[in-house]
Amino acid sequence: MQDRSLTRRTILASATVVAAGVTGVVGVTATPALAHNRDASLKKIIDGMSLEAKIGQLFVPYFYGTSATNPSADDREDNLRELGVATAAELIAKYHVGGVIYFSGWANNIQNPRQVAELTNGVQKASLGLPTPIPSLISIDQEHGANVRIGSGATQLPGAMALGAGRSLSDARTAGQISGIELAALGIHQNFAPVADVNVNPQNPIINVRSFGADPEAAGRMVAAQVKGYQSVGVVACAKHFPGHGDTAQDSHTGLPVITHTREEWDRIDAPPFRAAIAAGVDSIMTAHLQVPALDDSNEPATLSPKILQGVLRGELGFKGVIVTDALNMTGVRTKYGDDRVPVLALKAGVDQLLFPPNIDVAFNGVLAAVRSGEITVARLEESVLRILRLKEKVGLLSGSPYISQKEVDRVVGARKHQAIAARIADRTTTLLVNKGETLPLRRKQKKLLVVGASPAFPTDAARTSIPELTKVFGELGYTTTALATGRAPTAAQVDEAVAAAYGRDAVVVTTDNVGPTSAQRTLVARLLETGVPVIHLAVRNPYDIAQLPGVRASLVSYCWTEVELRAAARVIAGRTEPRGKLPVPIQRADDPTKVLFRSGHGLSYDD
Repeated sequence: MQDRSLTRRTILASATVVAAGVTGVVGVTATPALAHNRDASLKKIIDGMSLEAKIGQLFVPYFYGTSATNPSADDREDNLRELGVATAAELIAKYHVGGVIYFSGWANNIQNPRQVAELTNGVQKASLGLPTPIPSLISIDQEHGANVRIGSGATQLPGAMALGAGRSLSDARTAGQISGIELAALGIHQNFAPVADVNVNPQNPIINVRSFGADPEAAGRMVAAQVKGYQSVGVVACAKHFPGHGDTAQDSHTGLPVITHTREEWDRIDAPPFRAAIAAGVDSIMTAHLQVPALDDSNEPATLSPKILQGVLRGELGFKGVIVTDALNMTGVRTKYGDDRVPVLALKAGVDQLLFPPNIDVAFNGVLAAVRSGEITVARLEESVLRILRLKEKVGLLSGSPYISQKEVDRVVGARKHQAIAARIADRTTTLLVNKGETLPLRRKQKKLLVVGASPAFPTDAARTSIPELTKVFGELGYTTTALATGRAPTAAQVDEAVAAAYGRDAVVVTTDNVGPTSAQRTLVARLLETGVPVIHLAVRNPYDIAQLPGVRASLVSYCWTEVELRAAARVIAGRTEPRGKLPVPIQRADDPTKVLFRSGHGLSYDD
C-alpha cells in the first residue's frame, strides 16, 4: 500500500535536496550527478502518490469562474454541467489534477491582474490540500498579438509576425522576458508560446500572424530567442504545434487537416523552428491535431502517433522535455476515437500533459482503466509524472511557497517601464508596403482625418475596438478625426456613408481585416480612392490584404489590431517614427498566385 500521508513539508524536504542547484531559473543544465540526485528525490515523491494522484498530474483542464472557491452562479452552473463539480477547488480535489489552464472570455477566469493573483492563490491552496500536496503548474496561451488572454492591466506586446517583421532577436527575447516576468508575478509558470509553425500558406485560417513568418531558419531564430526570453525568467516556454501547422487551409479546431509535405519538405520547412527550440532548451512542446503522411503513413493525428512523437520528436530531434497535447476538445483529434480513448492513445504515443479534455471524468477514468488493465504500464505513467515534476521543480514550485503577493503584482504587471519597452519594440515592426507620390508621412497641413473600415475587437476586451482606439491615438497626435467603423463586410449604405464622410477631409485612413477576393472591403477601398482624397490603407491583421487592393497609393501593415500595434502604426503615419518593419512573408499577386507581388524582406522607409 502506498503512503498517502505525504505532507507539504515532506515534499519540500525531498525537493530541496537539489533545489539550490536547479530550481528557480528555467533552462539551467544540471550536471549528470545533480540530475540523478534530483530525479531520486522526485521519484520518492512519486512513490508516495496514489495511482489516481499520478494520473491526475497529467491533466490540465479548464474551469469556469474568477474564483477557485466562490465563482458566480452562472459559472458554478457551467462547471456542474461540463465538469461535474461546482468549483475549480472541487475539480482539483476530485481528479488530483497537476495543473489548470486559464482563459478569458468564455471561461471567465480573467478580469484583471489582482483578480488573477487571487485565483492563483485559490488554485494553489486547493492543490496543497490534496493527500499529495503538490502545487499546480498553471498554464495560459499568452502569445501576444492576435492571441492574448490577459489584456487589461498587463503589458501588451507585438505578436509573432510583428516581431518577425522587426527582425530583431533581441526584441523577441525581451518580449518573452517581459511577458514571462508578468506571468510569473501572477503565478503562471507555463506559457503555451511561442508558435513555431512556419506560415507558408496565406490561406491558413488558424496560424497566420501567430507565426514569425515564412522563412524556416529566420522563424527558428525568433522561436529560440523567445524560448530563451521566457525561460530566463522562470517561465516554461512551449513550442507549438509539432510537427508543424503552417501549411494548412483548415483549422484543426473544426477538422483534421492534412500536411502534404514530403519528408524532404518537412525537414526543410517545418522542422527548423522546432530544432532551434530544442537547441535553445525549450522545456515543453505542444502537438498538432493533424495528419502528416510523410511522417506517419497510418494517418493517425500527430497527437496520437508514436512514429511522430517517439520516433521523430524524441528519437530524431532528441527532445527530452514535456510533450503536451493541443486541446483535446478540438475536432482534429476526435474524428476517429471517443473521448475515453483519445487520452489513452496520446499517452501511448508519448504525450505527458493532457490539455483541456472535453469531459474530464471520461478522460480521467479512461486513463485509469487503461492503467489498471495493463494497457498503460505504471512505469510509463511515472515517466510522464517525473517529467512534469521536473518542470515544477525547475520553476520553484517544489522549493518554496506557490502563493502570490499582491504587492508584487502591482509592482510588476503592466509596469510603466514594460509598456515603454513594448512601444519601442512595436515601433520597429510597422511595415510600409506602398508609398506612391510620397503620400506618407502626412504633411503638417493634413490635420482633418477620416478613420474608417474594419474594427475588430481587442482579443481580451470586446468593448474596445480598433477604429475608436485608432481615432483616439490620432487625436493625441494633434489630428481632428472622425471615426466610422464599417466592419469586415460593409453594406452598400455604409460604403456610401464613408464616401460622403471622406469629402472635405485632408486624408482617409482605411483599415482592413482579412480581405478576400469577394470581400466588400475591396469595394469600400475602391470607392474611397475615387474621391481623390489621399487614402492610407492599414491592414490591421494579415499582410496579404494588399494583394486584393489595386490602386492603393499608401499601404501599411500592423500585423495586429491591439493598442500597442495601432499606436505604432499611427506614429508612422503621422511621421513621428520611421517605418522599419520588413515583410516576414512573401505576398503573391491575387490575379496570379504563382507570381510574387512583394517579396519577403520588402519594406519601405521614408527615405526610399
